[in-house]
Amino acid sequence: MKVIVTRPRAQAGPLVERLEAHGFEVVPCPLIEIERTSDDPIDCAGYEWLIVTSTNGADEIARRAINLPRIAAVGPGTAEALRHHGIEPAFVPTVSSQEGLLAEFPRPEGKVLFAAAENARRGPIDALGADYVPLYRTVLLTPDPPAGDVVVLASGSAARAYAWIGGAAPAVSIGPETTKVAGSVGLTVAHEAATHDLDGLVGAVVRFAEER
Repeated sequence: MKVIVTRPRAQAGPLVERLEAHGFEVVPCPLIEIERTSDDPIDCAGYEWLIVTSTNGADEIARRAINLPRIAAVGPGTAEALRHHGIEPAFVPTVSSQEGLLAEFPRPEGKVLFAAAENARRGPIDALGADYVPLYRTVLLTPDPPAGDVVVLASGSAARAYAWIGGAAPAVSIGPETTKVAGSVGLTVAHEAATHDLDGLVGAVVRFAEER
């Protein structure tokens, strides 16, 4: 079975290895590139919480942040990326979405810094009265859509990009936010990862293969 992997080339390795270990043929199709917004340090002194919303954000926080407060990760994938850098999150919501984080976030929250992609959704930022720092921007790529039996979508940006290039394979999504975006751009999500990390994605691909 051919599995289209849309992650940036620099980040696709661990997912590709796990899929190939299950005997799947991987078709690389990177749809986004990550551009850093700055190399300047991010001083978190004075904040009670720092919220990190993606694995890319975790990488940038590890690279740039100083005087770290307690850290909240939006889901297990982000938490895993933080731990890879030796940073242990103090809070990970049971529902891996920004809405889930907002609903479960410890109160009173105190002063919060929200670290995310450029042009991040304002809802959670405004609801928490948080300051916001953009860490990176996503640049959409436009390759021809490759042939494949299923496409793996690990972000809303990837879902939008795959739809933009005319991709039509059924999708496996990393979580509810990506599933929502995929549906909004006309993609069919066959399975959503049970856990919102690489293991969950691979498990969803395995379930898709078993049902074919």
